[in-house]
Amino acid sequence: MYFAALLARTEDGWEASDTELDDVESLSDLTDLAREASEEDTVLVLIEQEDAWFGVVRVDGEEDPRIYVSDAAAAARSSYGEILLTDELLGRDPGDDDADLDSLDLDGTEDGEPDDVHDSDDEDGDGGETVAGEAVSHSPVGDREILADLGVSEKELLALDEGDALSTIADALGAAEVLETVR
Repeated sequence: MYFAALLARTEDGWEASDTELDDVESLSDLTDLAREASEEDTVLVLIEQEDAWFGVVRVDGEEDPRIYVSDAAAAARSSYGEILLTDELLGRDPGDDDADLDSLDLDGTEDGEPDDVHDSDDEDGDGGETVAGEAVSHSPVGDREILADLGVSEKELLALDEGDALSTIADALGAAEVLETVR
């Protein structure tokens, strides 16, 4: 089961609206949807698949969208996740369907640092699985500082549990009540 909502920052605080993603086929469509909510202010698109993954897309005015996905492999199995997992986000050249994702550092750790994020998801021992013929890691991808200036640090974002991540994010933003009205 999916949940998607828009959080738009206004002069009066955050405003939430649930959003239907059935007509969204690309990141460009999703960005346009966010800009319809507010052309000048920050808009967050929050998407989750129950207990599997969550994603945040941040649109600030006319700037390019910023994206964070908590589990690339789980999102890759989802039609909504595929919208967020752009070639650029995965470190591939556009149209390069044969990119070797095993060679990418998708887990966000530095060499020598322990990877304690999502260890329980590592069922096959190699940290990923094959989706559409490509190895995709069960690791977060994207902009880990997407919410840092809004009160959710990189460390806090990486520590979020998929089951309650959006509620935790909304709480940190001071938008928990408005998000709950659209759940």
